[in-house]
Amino acid sequence: MTVLLPFIALDQTCNEAQMWAVQELTRAGFRVVQTFDLQVARLAHPDCSCPNHGTEECNCQMVVFLIYQEKNGPATLVIHGQEANSWLSLMIPEDRLAYQRLAADIQQALGKYGNAVTLS
Repeated sequence: MTVLLPFIALDQTCNEAQMWAVQELTRAGFRVVQTFDLQVARLAHPDCSCPNHGTEECNCQMVVFLIYQEKNGPATLVIHGQEANSWLSLMIPEDRLAYQRLAADIQQALGKYGNAVTLS
């Protein structure tokens, strides 16, 4: 089973949160690979309205990253943003100790942010 663990809420847009998270994770020695961008995926569906706002012009965003650390990984980092707020979540297999350690290391690398609200 895989578990989605929300752990930080930010008063920033998703783009700002994304740039900050990638910078901090890279600085801490992780390899970060982006695998999904909601706004890019929406380009293929121009008539799809926003489920949160009910409008065609959706400013919600979700980006997904694979996070690697040496031989461990990947863990999946999901950043979801709506307006000027963003939430960071980790998706890891709950039964693997190596992934739990990787998740803890990621949370530690990102838990230093001054305006972040830690959700765990």
